Amino acid sequence: MGRFSNSNEDNTEVAVDISPLIDCVFILLIFFIVTTTFVEETGVEVDKPQAASSVQLEKTSIMIAITQSGEIVYGGHEIGISGIRPLVKRMMQKEEVPVIIQADQNVMSGLLVRVIDEAKLAGAVKVSISTLKNQG
Repeated sequence: MGRFSNSNEDNTEVAVDISPLIDCVFILLIFFIVTTTFVEETGVEVDKPQAASSVQLEKTSIMIAITQSGEIVYGGHEIGISGIRPLVKRMMQKEEVPVIIQADQNVMSGLLVRVIDEAKLAGAVKVSISTLKNQG
């Protein structure tokens, strides 16, 4: 056999191990998931009234919307006046969070008072009404 013979011993492949890189990516992913605050929107658009005393509210809260037609919505689903108390009780079992009501500016005040009352009867300590900041 000559000097230039083909042998199978020289055909080894070189591979790069990327498992440490995948581990680092998963650790970063878990870190960002744990540190992110999720805000659950009501799922409907309401025309909020303006107020000069508006302040920024907490990120974690129970958002309930009252539409112009009088529908009470949580998470994109209509829950009605009778659904407020069980919803707030269930959410308060996990942790004490404020209830924020996004009421359309044309909603009857009686309906708004009933929604606030139902939330307080369910154990909500802090009930706020969402408004727009008055620019004037």
